[in-house]
Amino acid sequence: MTKINYLKDIAKSNKPFIIYKSDKGFDLYTDFSKKIILTNNNIKNFINKATQFRFKKKDTDIFIGFFGYEILNSLIGVKLKKQKGPKFPKGIFYKPETKVKLKNKLDYKNLKLIKPNKSFKININKKSYKVIFDKFKKKIRLGETYQIKICTKYSNKTKIDALDFFCRLVKTNMAPEAFMIKDKNYSIISCSPENLINKKNNFITTKPIAGTLKKTSKLNKTKALAFFRKNLKETKEHNMIVDMERSDLSKVCKAGTVKILKKKIVEEYKDLYHYVSLIGGKIKNNISSLDIIKAMMPGGSVIGCPKISTLNLLNNQEKETRNIYTGSFGYIKFNGDMRFNIIIRSILNYNNRSEISVASGVVIDSNAHHEFNENYIKAKALMDLYK
Repeated sequence: MTKINYLKDIAKSNKPFIIYKSDKGFDLYTDFSKKIILTNNNIKNFINKATQFRFKKKDTDIFIGFFGYEILNSLIGVKLKKQKGPKFPKGIFYKPETKVKLKNKLDYKNLKLIKPNKSFKININKKSYKVIFDKFKKKIRLGETYQIKICTKYSNKTKIDALDFFCRLVKTNMAPEAFMIKDKNYSIISCSPENLINKKNNFITTKPIAGTLKKTSKLNKTKALAFFRKNLKETKEHNMIVDMERSDLSKVCKAGTVKILKKKIVEEYKDLYHYVSLIGGKIKNNISSLDIIKAMMPGGSVIGCPKISTLNLLNNQEKETRNIYTGSFGYIKFNGDMRFNIIIRSILNYNNRSEISVASGVVIDSNAHHEFNENYIKAKALMDLYK
């Protein structure tokens, strides 16, 4: 395949492939020699063995893929009751033999006429959302949680061209943790903005996002920052998540090394602004990849605070599987370095059924109408691809 027409050629070939945002563009991985479908029984063994392969200093000395939400709960001993949903794998990782560097501008368009279904069904309407919202507000007053994220899911039945969707998505809504996976019976397209783990040698960082503001013609980044600083609800939400992520990092980092590296900055996206911090620390001796994953996943910023009791509340309430949503995508290198995001702002298309899951944070002074609408804003950039 020529590099110029790589995307066109790989789309024609029907080979599975993965694209992941890098600092200077995108990395495309393909020619997979291994495909490991994770279960509750093999996940620990997979993580432990992923760093035992001989590191040959190749770009392909990695396993790349995703952990779903349900398997991460199981990994940390949080129980889930039986839920409805497609029998989608709990996690899949691939061993690539080819890596190709691509520019930021992904030049691919499907010229064949595919008309995707543009109408979506929502699993929780505004009235049902209010009932769940009020229930969780009582739990907050009782001190069982301080912040909790109510998940809503938009779904439809349709065939899509995942690569075409992804190229259009990053053109309009570039995100630092964007990725896509294309395999035979499923695809994932994501404009995730949030990095959960970035480990290089003995240093690890995490970048929690807590705080969302809808863009308008009268707003810019400076005004958005002023809004977040003045807004008590957004500030409390952000502080809680930052404290929780610092606590998670402290489980695997040397005492006194966990520091806030960037505090409460604003990042701009297509339809919204986010309130963001960056935290880092030096990893303790004899900490394994499994220790790090268990300490950090599922990412607290998309669950609530405190993490375990909030997960239990969510899992008792939710009737449908989250699948990829609030799981993590990324890679583990053979040398132990790893990078993982939080899977949000994503489409899962499995057996020609698409689902988009979103959530917003509920604290003591939250408003049900506002939070329901915030969920729609987050989903809109993805649903627009179907028009």
